[in-house]
Amino acid sequence: MDKAPRIAIDAMGGDGGPATMIAGVAQACDRDSSLRFTLFGDEAAIRAELARYPQIADSRVVHCDDVITGDDKPSQAIRRTKTSSMGGAILAVKDGEAVAAVSAGNTGALMAIAKLSLRTMHGIDRPALAALMPTLGDQDVVMLDLGANTDCDARNLVEFAVMGAAYSRLALGVASPRVRLLNIGTEELKGTGELKDAAAMLRQQTGGAWRFDGFIEADRVCRGEVDVVVSDGFSGNIALKAMEGTARFITDLLKRAFSSSLRSKAGFLLSRPAFALLSHHLNPNNHNGAVFLGLNGLVVKSHGGADANGVANAIDVAAKIARQDLTRRITDDLEDFRSHAVEPQPSQEGVE
Repeated sequence: MDKAPRIAIDAMGGDGGPATMIAGVAQACDRDSSLRFTLFGDEAAIRAELARYPQIADSRVVHCDDVITGDDKPSQAIRRTKTSSMGGAILAVKDGEAVAAVSAGNTGALMAIAKLSLRTMHGIDRPALAALMPTLGDQDVVMLDLGANTDCDARNLVEFAVMGAAYSRLALGVASPRVRLLNIGTEELKGTGELKDAAAMLRQQTGGAWRFDGFIEADRVCRGEVDVVVSDGFSGNIALKAMEGTARFITDLLKRAFSSSLRSKAGFLLSRPAFALLSHHLNPNNHNGAVFLGLNGLVVKSHGGADANGVANAIDVAAKIARQDLTRRITDDLEDFRSHAVEPQPSQEGVE
């Protein structure tokens, strides 16, 4: 891998548009001056923002007439792949002009364009959206799928587990990731038929650099007891939104409590360092950058509401997975898993 990777940026995506995206690009360049960028979108708007950041003034700019909005359906977005800033960034990866694409735009549209343009890797039925979540342990936890696939069968879940473990080893440096399936209980009899079948298949794994530790409930995901949590996209997205909402609730509740009286304000001054640490841990911008795993190319999704620091973090993720060749690692792990796996008998459908 070239030590100076070029990242394709959808400069029009996200709530802040070019101003936030270009500011994030500049921050990423400040952290790693070897990075190079191609910016897709309204050329006039992009160049107006570039004038503020001399460190990225030499970035390539590709004018695009269309912008994919949050209201666009995936089918509508696909038809504008060649004319939109989102589509242009992904096509740059397909054509080998960039090692990864970063967008803060419509998630469904991004998934649809990426899947159609890049196709899934050999041996992968469906790509999955994976993100890092903060925990009480020494490492973050990889969680997937977070919304790319609402319905998944057992084989999909197994593929997600293999991909998530590979990402955990690369992104977090975990030598032997602990993998668990998100379920309504930890007992073997709990859950849907798909979950039981996936668990049976994963238990057959006898080699490789990861291990399957059974089921996990949502309230234990961030306790530091697991490295990879696997779910269908429907349940995973609900769990993610619940966690993010709880984090905002706690932050807002503390702010209200500390401003309720003079005594509370004095208490805040004494506890400010601890509160700052808590705010940093709960701020989604500090864990920004979800990855579409299983495609023949790297695509990173930034939060639509991310600030410049959040965008820079998403770019950091893109550069890291490109340099460490995540796609090859997933391919190797999948081949290793299938060489050791034994196909189990299907379980009965239903939830117990």
